Amino acid sequence: MNGVLNVFKNKGMSSFDVVRKIKFLAKEKKVGHTGTLDPEAEGVLPVCLGKATKIIDYIMDSRKVYRVKLILGKNTTTYDLEGEVTKETDASNIKEDDVKEIILSFLGEYDQIPPMYSALKQNGVRLYELARQGIEVEREARRINIYNISDIVFDLPYVSFEVACSKGTYIRSLCYDIGERLNVGATMVNLIRTETSIFKEENSVNIESLTTENIEKYLMSIEDALISYPKLTVNNSFTKLLVNGVKVYDKRLSDEVIENDILYRVYDKKNTFIGLGKRDNKGFKIQKLLF
Repeated sequence: MNGVLNVFKNKGMSSFDVVRKIKFLAKEKKVGHTGTLDPEAEGVLPVCLGKATKIIDYIMDSRKVYRVKLILGKNTTTYDLEGEVTKETDASNIKEDDVKEIILSFLGEYDQIPPMYSALKQNGVRLYELARQGIEVEREARRINIYNISDIVFDLPYVSFEVACSKGTYIRSLCYDIGERLNVGATMVNLIRTETSIFKEENSVNIESLTTENIEKYLMSIEDALISYPKLTVNNSFTKLLVNGVKVYDKRLSDEVIENDILYRVYDKKNTFIGLGKRDNKGFKIQKLLF
């Protein structure tokens, strides 16, 4: 079974629980998800089966949209309600306008420090394993991008909003950082991922609705899953070279204009999907063969 499932993960399940269930339902050994959702988070979790596991990284490396709710005046070890409370602060004097101004100040790129309770590794050990031992280590900040923040709703001390962001963004850390700038602390209380790449909540299938009998009808093809990448048709005489991993520097490669550093869905003149390719100053090469 080859393709991608647009799965909606429910609260209380780990992302691995979703993968394990799909392996069982599909009778497929090669199954992988495209970006971890914490057990208490819910939402869109595309899952790749069979040959589609080759494109996991290309789905993960995409824009994501979340609906998040936080509470002001509280900090926890995990930056969400799963952790122990480390500090409580009176946030009753906080004004909505001040909160909105601080939230919107995170638009654009910023260096975000990931939470200790995360699956990132340091010296081969996952951070959450160290955190469970009571060990806190210095984490390197990572440059992330907040593309948009909208639909801010106030029910102080609770605040909800929608955020569109880059790969690698921790929404728990964003909530923590908002609380720090407001000098009262903040903790995430609810999180729903509504989009990742082309996969949206309204087109998803709930993990509990999948069965052995219906799972195949929800499969999206590898090509459709990569539709956000522009299409490029190459001339048939170069297909073999590209398939064999050769970097081609020849103006006859395609009748179309090929721009540098853009990842293309590559097809031959027979409309056979070859894979994903990119051009640099030294030529054009297939980055991921899907032929």
